[in-house]
Amino acid sequence: MTTNETLVLDTAAQDLLFREARTANTFTDEPVSDEQVQAIYELVKYAPTAFNQQPLRVVLVRSTEARARLVEHMADGNKAKTASAPLVAILAADNEFHEELPTQLPHFPQAKDMFFSEREVREGSARFNGALQVGYFILGVRAAGLAAGPMTGFDAAGIDKEFFGDGEHSVLAVVNIGKPGEDAWFPRSPRLAYDEVVTTV
Repeated sequence: MTTNETLVLDTAAQDLLFREARTANTFTDEPVSDEQVQAIYELVKYAPTAFNQQPLRVVLVRSTEARARLVEHMADGNKAKTASAPLVAILAADNEFHEELPTQLPHFPQAKDMFFSEREVREGSARFNGALQVGYFILGVRAAGLAAGPMTGFDAAGIDKEFFGDGEHSVLAVVNIGKPGEDAWFPRSPRLAYDEVVTTV
């Protein structure tokens, strides 16, 4: 039995989500609808997080004016593809996520004050658990038959100020979304082998 056959997920889905999926650098002009994005969110909202916290916030950058504001804060190598992608999503962590914990963790509502009363603790937890949600968001984009181009090359402070002026959010990633265009992929880079990563004790 091959490694592929030991998994419950069929091979086509494995390829769609993992083996054949790449970070896209070009896209067609086919639009990405709000309905597609909602379907993605309804899938990825089940990502596991500590205390069931849900710090991820998503800003869909659709208007020409907002796209120009965003591009200004992207690293030079990311400007052109961010300007031309059918849809761009800013993924950020809400550092005040704890205010929602009584409804998201109803069996333990006191967690809000017991664990997250200090700002520094909240920010660390929001960043870590928000990053988990970002990973699931990328998988959700792939599950929708779209390509994701996640980027962390940007002026984070500039984006926070430009799009989250309340000071309560921290950008985690910017993701271009759409159907892959011509020459969308770089060659697949090597990955570490199983024996280089996994040990048994």
